[in-house]
Amino acid sequence: MRRFFAVAVGLALLAACESEAGPLSPEDSAAVRQLGVTYAQAVLTGDVDAVVALYTEDAVEMPPNTPVRMGLTAIRAGYEGEQGVAQAFTVTSAEIDGRGDLAYDRGTWSWTGMAEGMTEPITETGKYIAIAKEQEDDSWLWQAVIWNSDTPLPSPE
Repeated sequence: MRRFFAVAVGLALLAACESEAGPLSPEDSAAVRQLGVTYAQAVLTGDVDAVVALYTEDAVEMPPNTPVRMGLTAIRAGYEGEQGVAQAFTVTSAEIDGRGDLAYDRGTWSWTGMAEGMTEPITETGKYIAIAKEQEDDSWLWQAVIWNSDTPLPSPE
């Protein structure tokens, strides 16, 4: 009987906590959307510090065709070799929602740039989803980000 009572109390507390966590305010939605705008600007200018500042200490980033980047050191290392490559970059949020101190941003991106050895720029488009967490100072930072390209992989020869 005690076990049932403890479970019932636990479920009641969980339900009470969830009911207090209301939907995102317009200000919170705008702050989460701004993360993508700031990210695009930082990538375009090659400002790795500004990119890294958008993530929580324990963030996870899952870029395409590379291993998971866990934590700020790995995230920084992933961007340090990419400076000066992007010529145009936009991030367009399609949906932002959340509850309490967690939110998600789902959208698309478009990137134009040149890698070493290329003679013509390429444009690539893709999609992303980002999970943001509200910080103690009421700011929002990314906790987990994943993105991939709309471009199909090359066919095997």
